[in-house]
Amino acid sequence: MPLLDHLIELRRRLLWSLVTFGVAFAVCYHYAADIYLFLARPLGDIMRQKGEQPHLIYTALYEAFFTYIRVAAFGAAFISFPMIAIQAWMFIAPGLYRSEKKVFAPFLVATPVLFLLGASLAYYFVFPMAWKFFLSFQTTGGADSLQIELQAKVSEYLNLVMKLIMAFGIAFELPVVLTLLAVAGIVNAAQLKKFRRYAIVGAFVAAAILTPPDVITQTALAVPLIILYEISIISARFVEPKRPIETEEKEAN
Repeated sequence: MPLLDHLIELRRRLLWSLVTFGVAFAVCYHYAADIYLFLARPLGDIMRQKGEQPHLIYTALYEAFFTYIRVAAFGAAFISFPMIAIQAWMFIAPGLYRSEKKVFAPFLVATPVLFLLGASLAYYFVFPMAWKFFLSFQTTGGADSLQIELQAKVSEYLNLVMKLIMAFGIAFELPVVLTLLAVAGIVNAAQLKKFRRYAIVGAFVAAAILTPPDVITQTALAVPLIILYEISIISARFVEPKRPIETEEKEAN
C-alpha cells in the first residue's frame, strides 16, 4: 500500500478506538459511583469486621468530581482495551506472513487474560490482607487516651487502588514479553535460566517500587513475578528457534 493509504487506514483504526473509549467512558461515568463502591468494597468489608462504619472523605469541593472522572477513565480503559487491541491487530496483520500471524495471535488473547488475572489477584487476595494490616494501626481507648483513626480520602484511596491494580496487571504480562523475545530469538531458555538469580532480585526491587512500602504487598507481587518468570522459561523453551547442537554446546560451556 502507498504511504497515504497506510495513514488513512491508521486514522480509521484510531477513530474506532477513540469512539469505543468515548462510549465506554460515558457508560462508566454514569456508573462511576457504583464502580468506586466496587473498588472500595474490600476496605468497607474490613471496616465492618472491626465494627466500624465504612466511610471515605474528601476535603476539596472538586475532589469527588475528578475522582469519578478518573474512575470512568479507568473503567473505560478496561472495557475498550479488547477493541483497541483488535484494531491494532487489524492494522498490523496485513503486513505479517501467515506463520507470523499464527505466532502472534495467541499473545493477543493472552495479554488481556493475564492482565485480568493480575488485577483479580490484587483485588481479591492482596487488598483484604493489606487493608487489614494498615487498619491494625488504629487505636481506640478511653477519653484520656489518644485515638488514632483512619480518615481515608476518596482520591488517595483511588490512587492506591489503581496503582496496585496496574502494577499487578502489568507484572502478569511478563510471560508474554519474554516469550515474544524468545520467538524473535533475542533470548532463549538457557539465558533465562542463567539470569534467574538476577530476576529474583529484580522481582523484589520492582515490587518495592510499584507497591506501598510494606512487606505484604511487596511479597504478594514479588512471589507471582518469580513464578511467572519460571513459567516464561518453560514457554521460551517451546517457542525459541531451534539451533544447531554445536552452538548449544558452546553456550553451555
